[in-house]
Amino acid sequence: MTSPLPPVPPVPPDSAALRVVVADDNPVVRAGLTALLSGRPDITVVAEAADGRQACEAADRHRPDVVLLDVRMPGVDGLSALPYLVRIAPVMMLTYSGESETVREALRRGAGGYLVHGEFTADQLITAVRDTGAGRTHFSPTAAGAVLEQLRSANAYGDAVRQPPYIASGKASSPAFVENLSRMQPDVGQSSSGKPGFQLSAREAEIMDLIASGMTNQQIAAACFISEKTVKNHINRIFAKLHSSSRAEATAKWLGNWGDPR
Repeated sequence: MTSPLPPVPPVPPDSAALRVVVADDNPVVRAGLTALLSGRPDITVVAEAADGRQACEAADRHRPDVVLLDVRMPGVDGLSALPYLVRIAPVMMLTYSGESETVREALRRGAGGYLVHGEFTADQLITAVRDTGAGRTHFSPTAAGAVLEQLRSANAYGDAVRQPPYIASGKASSPAFVENLSRMQPDVGQSSSGKPGFQLSAREAEIMDLIASGMTNQQIAAACFISEKTVKNHINRIFAKLHSSSRAEATAKWLGNWGDPR
């Protein structure tokens, strides 16, 4: 009598697939996200979590490439878990909480993006997850509005943030804004930026803020609804006014010295 064949070992997950932890206290939302993400060949959901503590434990155990994190959860909430999670992997907030203060606090604590349910499509979510794993960030309209409000307030008071409000993980490249899903405020003419010595127009100041935040020309064009050629023209004028020959030099002057560039 022949001996039974040994059981077939499970097929190991694709090592190249993006490994994701989904944290949300709503089991229906978790199941839906897991089904959506797992349906893509390059994404694997390695764990689900119902609160911040479980999310931290899952991240510790699985070392994912991306964590999707709700804000309001029982026990340890998303904001409380963020400082720990961002030391392990890039974190994108995926939540119904769109209050400006919550968005800003999440970014301050290291979130690499912020999507509010109901403001994105399934395909946009998939793209956002992939980009988050690559160190690029996404905002849905409500969250983008909160970020822009903060940037404009900083610009108005000459107190801009001196570095992007994200904690870069070892798996991520330099944090950079990407084509967010929000429409930005159109150009409002040639009023001064309010920073002495620079005299940038309102649009130039806005674009300089985005350059300092890490956006590429293509990303700025998409976010501001202008062409890349127009972006380049703005940047040429900005460099002339800041007496700079590179983005790095212009950013250093813009964020670090409010006096005359020379």
